[in-house]
Amino acid sequence: MGFAPLPAKVYVSAVASTQEILFYDRYEGRLRSEAIYGEKPLRWAYETALGRLCLEGIIKHRWFSRLYGRWADSPRSAKEIAPFLVRFGVDPREFLDPVESFRTFNEFFFRRLRPEARPLAPGSDTVLFPADGRHLLVPDLSAASTIFAKGRRFDLPTLLGDADLAKAFQGGSAVISRLCPTDYHRFHFPLEGETGEPRLINGPLYSVNPIALARSLRFLHENKRRITEVRHPAIGRYLFLEIGATNVGGIVDTAKPGSVGKGEEKGYFRFGGSMVMTLFPASAFRPAADLAEQSAAGIELYARVGDPMGSLAG
Repeated sequence: MGFAPLPAKVYVSAVASTQEILFYDRYEGRLRSEAIYGEKPLRWAYETALGRLCLEGIIKHRWFSRLYGRWADSPRSAKEIAPFLVRFGVDPREFLDPVESFRTFNEFFFRRLRPEARPLAPGSDTVLFPADGRHLLVPDLSAASTIFAKGRRFDLPTLLGDADLAKAFQGGSAVISRLCPTDYHRFHFPLEGETGEPRLINGPLYSVNPIALARSLRFLHENKRRITEVRHPAIGRYLFLEIGATNVGGIVDTAKPGSVGKGEEKGYFRFGGSMVMTLFPASAFRPAADLAEQSAAGIELYARVGDPMGSLAG
């Protein structure tokens, strides 16, 4: 798999109410339509006037997601596991624990996988995808790049909540990894390094589905998020962000500050669609060819954790 130079811009078209969300499947080599968990209420909340009133008055608030999280942690939620597996084609043969061992939907949601289900790509310079999901490259954090909708500008200082840190990553690149509720919801370090304590920026909990982000990119910049700096011997440092979203019951870090290995688990999301981002300094990261190509065409790339996201430039 080759690695490509960074394209100048990336655009992702807005998602209209009648359109499918399409992504490119690395493994099948074709475009696929996303099966959206809770699509009808999601479109109602972000695409109708009444829905947007409820979004701002009720849905975006953390107490709303906490209520949903209580359901996902209750024993009665376990009955939803079997139909979920069938509807979304989730393969239980990948699970570390048997399906019948999950006492709640949340236990199933943040399940562990067998190590052989997500092998780590070899190579000392290989950068791994940090999560299962749909991935989008932002090739130049200082350019007029727009994502998820034409004219929606990526705002690095607002996202990081630190003007000096944003300045240090101007001219760098980022990979946005969007996890659907149907995905494996543990996330991993794409590179080895030394980590500090995550920094929490509290905020509301909007959806991070393209249906929502096409309406306003401020949802991405304002949501609750955690930022971890990882010191790396070859590139100085990179940033790893975990971004919460509507009905995410919590962001849980399982890794402790200190030395971490490439591919090591960093943490997991409790129930809900969510997002992680990896930010690289200028001239540090060379994306995989399919990631660069699909992102430049405005299409997210589906790939799994541990597979090659690109390589260290040099």
